[in-house]
Amino acid sequence: MGEAASFAFRYRPSVRGLFVRLVLLSNIRSSAEAFSFLPTPSNAIRPSLSPIKNGLSSRPSSSRSASRLDMKDPVRVTVMGGGNFGLALASVVAKKGVPTTLLVRSDDVATDINENHCHPRYMSDIKLPRTVRATTNKTTALSDATYIIHAVPVQYTRSFLETVKDDIPANVPILSASKGIETSSLGFMADILKECLGEDRSYAFLSGPSFAREICEGVATAVVIASEDLMLADDLADLMAGEDFAVFTSRDVIGVEVGGAVKNVIAIAAGMCEGLGLGTNALSGLVTRGCGEMRRLGIYLGARPSTISGLSGVGDTFGTCFGPLSRNRRFGYRLGKGETPEEIRASMTEVAEGVDTSIALVKMIKQKCKGYRLDLKYPILFGVADIIEGNMKPLEGLQGLMNFPTRMENYDERF
Repeated sequence: MGEAASFAFRYRPSVRGLFVRLVLLSNIRSSAEAFSFLPTPSNAIRPSLSPIKNGLSSRPSSSRSASRLDMKDPVRVTVMGGGNFGLALASVVAKKGVPTTLLVRSDDVATDINENHCHPRYMSDIKLPRTVRATTNKTTALSDATYIIHAVPVQYTRSFLETVKDDIPANVPILSASKGIETSSLGFMADILKECLGEDRSYAFLSGPSFAREICEGVATAVVIASEDLMLADDLADLMAGEDFAVFTSRDVIGVEVGGAVKNVIAIAAGMCEGLGLGTNALSGLVTRGCGEMRRLGIYLGARPSTISGLSGVGDTFGTCFGPLSRNRRFGYRLGKGETPEEIRASMTEVAEGVDTSIALVKMIKQKCKGYRLDLKYPILFGVADIIEGNMKPLEGLQGLMNFPTRMENYDERF
């Protein structure tokens, strides 16, 4: 048995944590990063945040990165955005005993969360930990935050950040849980955050197959946090990881962002396929070809193939395309049943990010990707955008995919 495997098998996980351990073991690499989330022996030195009675203490100053705060007080986390995923991530952090503040828009919502420990509209049957507090006061929520989690939908992010940027302390790291491409700038979340909050702070990006309800219910979940500042990614992983929430780290920010954006568009296509009743064969083929388009675009933009095939790429695509809780899949399903995008949007209480992202994605591909017949290289991504814009019907688009000329499965490979 190899050294890494031997290290892992010295521990006996609980039944509740078995899935997380299996996920970790299945991804063992030769580097220490790959198994940095396994339990650490008491005599081992590991640069991590140590749980204390009133929160988490910071690591010793000698191991901080240049961008890290000089943390003398217990860690405090603020989550910007009170939607489903904001609630889920607040729950994850609060379960670790960390004081967690939700910044919400409505005083009534804040009161409900503080008094009844649940959101009145989103997952109202889910009880939040008592250490989650909500407020509409920007200064109260942000002034003493050690980490800030951003969970506002991409298309609303820029306008939201303009209202809070003066209340965010300098150098406080931001963890973004939003996925997609802004329609106005064609930028990813990394671009928007740096433009709005500056480049003199560290940013991280969370992605992976992670439905908010399942996270709140304690169902085993595995995600990845990517950051150019790997120490920040490690700190955030220590902050959030638990028996039912495995966290991996990566430096491949663009790969994680591409996967998080493209998977939502593929999920709309998958939903249309199901809504049209085309069967499992067609659905499986469509999702697989969609992942191929994700890989092609990711590599062109500088992503690592291993990131696209990992949790934030193929993993999140599987969850979003086949999971019953997926908003983007439901949007596509209703399109396949004959409803218009306008009718669906009018009846939805939550944002299906893939709708706006599909339009922005095609514009970005045309702007950044050079080459002949881009529509042949990204037929699914282009097709979804055409359907959303009303240029074709769902059945026409999917029939067009089946009538594509025969060629190599991966014609851009040379071997």
